[in-house]
Amino acid sequence: MSKKKSDSMRTLEEIRRCEKDILVPEDIAGLLRCDSQTINMQAKQDPSMLGFPVIVMGTRVRIPREGFVRFCEGAGLGL
Repeated sequence: MSKKKSDSMRTLEEIRRCEKDILVPEDIAGLLRCDSQTINMQAKQDPSMLGFPVIVMGTRVRIPREGFVRFCEGAGLGL
């Protein structure tokens, strides 16, 4: 079953409460107010520019939830 775009998490609190240890770009795109494909492209081209940890496996991009939350809190994004 595929995840609908409308199911993406929109707040940092939703991501904190999420039971998933690994997120996908669709999970965080709404929070970052960007397209998930933009996250995918940046992760493949230069992941350090994202500022949060990513795992790139072939064409797939995964984001460790705890690392992403720490990034949001430490960067003072106020999300």
